[in-house]
Amino acid sequence: MKLTENARIVLNKRYLLKNNFGDVVESPEAMARRVASAVDRSEGYEEDYFEIIDSLKFLPNSPTLMNAGTGQGTLSACFVLPLNDSMGEIMNTAKSAALVQKFGGGTGFALSRLRQKGAPISTTHGKACGPISVLRMLSSVSSMVTQGGKRDGANMAVLRVDHPDIEEFITCKSVEGEIHNFNISVGLTDVFMTALQKDESYDLVEPHTRVVVGKKRARDIWNLIIDGAWKNGEPGAIFLDTVNREHSKMGIGDIEATNPCGEQPLLPNESCNLGSINVAKMVREDKEFDYVELDRVVKLAIRFLDNVIDENKYATKEIESQTKATRKVGLGVMGWADALIKMAIPYTSNEAISKAEELFGRIKEVADKTSEELAQEKGAYPASIDGKYRNACRMTIAPTGTISMIADASSGIEPLFRLGYTKHNILEGETLTYINEEFKNYVRSKSILEFVANGGKLSDTDAGSFTKRLFATADEIPYEAHVKMQSAFQKYCDSGVSKTINLPNEAKRSDVSGAYLQAWLTGCKGITVYRAGSRFKEVLTEGLLCPECKGKVVLAEGCKKCLSCGWSAC
Repeated sequence: MKLTENARIVLNKRYLLKNNFGDVVESPEAMARRVASAVDRSEGYEEDYFEIIDSLKFLPNSPTLMNAGTGQGTLSACFVLPLNDSMGEIMNTAKSAALVQKFGGGTGFALSRLRQKGAPISTTHGKACGPISVLRMLSSVSSMVTQGGKRDGANMAVLRVDHPDIEEFITCKSVEGEIHNFNISVGLTDVFMTALQKDESYDLVEPHTRVVVGKKRARDIWNLIIDGAWKNGEPGAIFLDTVNREHSKMGIGDIEATNPCGEQPLLPNESCNLGSINVAKMVREDKEFDYVELDRVVKLAIRFLDNVIDENKYATKEIESQTKATRKVGLGVMGWADALIKMAIPYTSNEAISKAEELFGRIKEVADKTSEELAQEKGAYPASIDGKYRNACRMTIAPTGTISMIADASSGIEPLFRLGYTKHNILEGETLTYINEEFKNYVRSKSILEFVANGGKLSDTDAGSFTKRLFATADEIPYEAHVKMQSAFQKYCDSGVSKTINLPNEAKRSDVSGAYLQAWLTGCKGITVYRAGSRFKEVLTEGLLCPECKGKVVLAEGCKKCLSCGWSAC
């Protein structure tokens, strides 16, 4: 396994097996062998699985790498748990969430079935606490649990836009640090979006009786959402009707929530295991995709992910039952920005969109065919109506946070975040610094490399105009191009797409609004934006050095601030 030094740090900290004294007792190659052997289930594909993992052409989601073959923890990353409106069911969900996160999974919840704050409770003659109080309770439970002893619990909360408590939900994270272990997204409906376009009001509906209890001007609620997203990136949006338009044909219920990063819509008690192909490794020297090799890896990856469902250990019987009823898997990609650079195609170009559709359309075609073959070989998923596929869903594009660090690949389908940047507080406080390898190979000017390594932008150098386009970073790319890329991949993705629409610090609320509206109009299932510097604590920051103490500098509230000595400059 050919690894960078940063990748070895990540593996040693989080993935490789340790003894009782905390010493690493497993090599990266042994980890790949452990995972391949466990997931093969004596079917004869162990060497193939080992090869695609060891070569970093494919990596499964983190829980599979961490736990496969150990007899401990879950192998799935994504869960959605039911949240129904009774004290007993709420407490049962809290218990299930603790068990799932203890096993290493992230959880999503739909708050939409909970009665609004102050609604009467007939059994106790009291009043309902409302969904936001339940959200805070679940956040407290999550704070007590570290996923598999290796990372903090991660969650998603979704509330329909027609819930009477929608305004309180939109603003519940307006103070940074509150409910810190939850992402929140508003479940937007076509009814709401149509009212928005017509500048009309829409109905607020009591969750139990479905009785209309009030009206709100769509534009007022939209502005509240946009203001929050502009200020600190939340709430995001999930377009519920878009999500369910195809899913509802399965006849197994509507989806109301997603996993923590939003890419995997799931039914209550459903889980899904994900994996990603490093498409940068599929680019030939002639700057075209090697579709013969890609097809081979896709076939193996789908078979691998399907086997994970049976090899898995489940936190509750309900999760096991629902997961095996639909057998959803999520195959996606990482290294997309790297692949484009290798092909000398700027991320913002029409050619990049065409390549995205060509690539992911091919992956979907092969994945679907493989799932059909598995259905003939092993049987279709039990909830299937037509018996065609082994897996109800096959495609998901995840953010690939740490697995892309292991593969030394760009994250998911994101553009490069920076040519040089630092990741803070991700591995027990460890800080990792990155310089893009393709950039180092492409640009030979020592002065430009040093400038970028210290956080400078390529656009501020004398590099050529095409070089600047080719290596444009996330917040230099117009939001329209971000959303267009997400939509291109969503076209061939039967689940969802994780994508952050990065905006520069000077972006306006109208930019955020434009991105959210474009996402709905172009068929995206959800959207997340982030304006640089809008949070004090940022996972990704520029690699700037403080002029006073040479410590690391972050963007915060529109200013550059040193983490060490406190120096700042706006």
